[in-house]
Amino acid sequence: MTLILSNDDVDQVLTMPDCLNILEDAYRGLHAGTAVTRRRSDCLTPTEREDAVYGFKTMDGVIPSQGVSAVRLNSDIVTWPTIEGSMRRVKVPAAPNNRWVGLVLLFSTNTGEPLAIMPDGVVQRTRVGATNGLGIKYMARENADTIGILGSGWQAGTQLMAACAVRDIKSIKVFSPNEKNRVNFAQEMSDILNCEIAPVSNVEAVVSDVDIVMCSSNSIDAIFFEKWIKPGLHVSSIKMPEVEEAALRRADRVGLHFGQRQPDTVTAANLAPPDRRSGKGWAVNPTFDFDSCPKLPQMIVGEVSGRESDNESTVFINDMGLGLQFAAAAGLAYRKAKEAGLGHELPTDWFTEDVHP
Repeated sequence: MTLILSNDDVDQVLTMPDCLNILEDAYRGLHAGTAVTRRRSDCLTPTEREDAVYGFKTMDGVIPSQGVSAVRLNSDIVTWPTIEGSMRRVKVPAAPNNRWVGLVLLFSTNTGEPLAIMPDGVVQRTRVGATNGLGIKYMARENADTIGILGSGWQAGTQLMAACAVRDIKSIKVFSPNEKNRVNFAQEMSDILNCEIAPVSNVEAVVSDVDIVMCSSNSIDAIFFEKWIKPGLHVSSIKMPEVEEAALRRADRVGLHFGQRQPDTVTAANLAPPDRRSGKGWAVNPTFDFDSCPKLPQMIVGEVSGRESDNESTVFINDMGLGLQFAAAAGLAYRKAKEAGLGHELPTDWFTEDVHP
């Protein structure tokens, strides 16, 4: 039987500590060459809305040691509004009932059968948080215990969950341009993490006097700047544009997730999305030497060090997601959901065939 899971099902079983552990195992396999991943692929075309494009995105990975492979796909209507002076990448919930479309298809590497189908939302959010959490584990000071976070949206919550799972965090400050959002976020996450979280109206106050600054935005412009780099600081970013190039140059050490800094993109004629333009989005910081940066799998296996001393300033950029992450996290969610009796089973024959493909 093939298991159909909802985001609520996944949220019940996919904990941050477990996701951190399963990703570390997957990265060890990736570094050894026993697990494989394929670069994200985007197809972009016009859509009916003049202010939007249609994006079809896929990424996949295979982890034989965990017995799973997965493909993550998104069918998106994407816009780039300017909000509070910053251009942002915003997906529109244009599907019926104001919903988004993202799926993870999980397969067995032993039989080839489809094991599960689930939305990508909770898996996506948790694996991004876990990736930056591992960046903190290997690059932040051992005694780091204060955080300033820039952003109070969907991704920011799991960023803090992951940070608190790998460091003994005592206090957190949060800034976002929307006062209501940051106040609500601070209250919600204070209850979840049992940690003091203060909403702050001034971005300078958030990045000062903390050990870790976490960037968690949908901006395609920089939100962290050179003037805020200081000895001992660790900066964590969930996407390439968030940290300006001057800040990268000033930092003592810059680490990347895996070094796949932009997706393979096929674009319809005469289409120029803002985050594909020169100097924007994926093309940001074009003169920085990213090729020499240590990568997260190298840090995990001990091939390179993420930090040499407490005085170093470090930056971790979660440059792009991997299909491998979805295989690991969705595989874990599937196994735990099966044990808990969650989800709905459908005949696997509905998704297989009796003719040679």
